[in-house]
Amino acid sequence: MKEQFQGRMLRIHFTESDKWQGEPLYQAIVAKCIELGIEGATVFRGIAGFGASARIYHARSLSISKNAPVMVTVIDTEEQIQKLLPHLDQMIQGGLVASSKVDAIRYTRSGDEPAKSYSKS
Repeated sequence: MKEQFQGRMLRIHFTESDKWQGEPLYQAIVAKCIELGIEGATVFRGIAGFGASARIYHARSLSISKNAPVMVTVIDTEEQIQKLLPHLDQMIQGGLVASSKVDAIRYTRSGDEPAKSYSKS
């Protein structure tokens, strides 16, 4: 099944070392999206990047340090995204959130069930 809709996309940028209540920030954001019934979120780990401090963050395969840049992309309707924003205000200590309107197409197979929980394994 194919459904087109006007949506909003958030791209949330921070580093791998960022935490929320003791867990990796990206896991906390994805879990909150599931809790709120958000359509979808994807986490990307970057090779290199920098932010307001102009400090360069790297993903080095042999490095013990885990401070690579991370981006979480979230797409849903404007209404659903608005439910998420107050939570991000609390969760994000340093980073950048970019927001844009998108024309979205949702493809589903008959019988597909939405995700019920997020596994942290």
